[in-house]
Amino acid sequence: MAINSQQAYISVDLLQSSIIYGLKEMQESIFISSSGDQSHSTSRNGAPLTFDMEYARWLEEQNVHMNDLRSAVNVYTSDAEVQSVINDVIAHYNDIFRLKANATKVDVLHILSGMWTTPAERCFLWLGGFRSSELLKILVKRIESLTEHQRASLRNLQDTSQQAEDTLSDGMDALQRSLAQTLSGSSGNVANYMGQMAMAIRKLGALEEFIHQGDNLRQQTLQQMHWILTTRQSAHALLAMHDYFTHLRALSSFWLARPR
Repeated sequence: MAINSQQAYISVDLLQSSIIYGLKEMQESIFISSSGDQSHSTSRNGAPLTFDMEYARWLEEQNVHMNDLRSAVNVYTSDAEVQSVINDVIAHYNDIFRLKANATKVDVLHILSGMWTTPAERCFLWLGGFRSSELLKILVKRIESLTEHQRASLRNLQDTSQQAEDTLSDGMDALQRSLAQTLSGSSGNVANYMGQMAMAIRKLGALEEFIHQGDNLRQQTLQQMHWILTTRQSAHALLAMHDYFTHLRALSSFWLARPR
């Protein structure tokens, strides 16, 4: 069931407040800290490969869930049955956010680089995942029978996501400038050089929080979108989202197989 427009606006406003507050708080503290938890600096061997295997399994399971959802929609099952499959799909998306959070603690650069995705997907990667605002633009065009209230709520959600993305991107730019400044300093001697590298590593460790905030934004956007839409609309939105990423992966295959 879709919530009414007033509830949708309240939910989106709460999302905006919580995200923006969290991002500002992170930006204020991220460059102040001179120490960090380096407990994940050891035992990294094999971590990227482990995540890549987990992600491959997640994709296989995702295809099964989406086939179930497509069947549920096409055979005109009840809304309750469709909603049950939707719940499974959303829970499965939550699994990948959890897997990424664990992998980020071990090797944040692997997740940020997107080397676990296909080349075409990496062209659109933002902080280790998709841009919520851009995905919403695509989905709105694919969802039928939207009311004016729903369109307004989705536009509000898109604006909120864009604002949060801009804030995070500004934070990333500031981190890169700070890191470049640290690395460009005169090393002098071995002790100074090691101190310089230690400071750079601490700043690089801040990337973990950026990935976490990016995934938190993606997760909350999916949840809010589901609240705004009806059951059938949510199903079609999730299918359109799945088709989009499937097409990106197919594009990569065609690109790699193109005549040279």
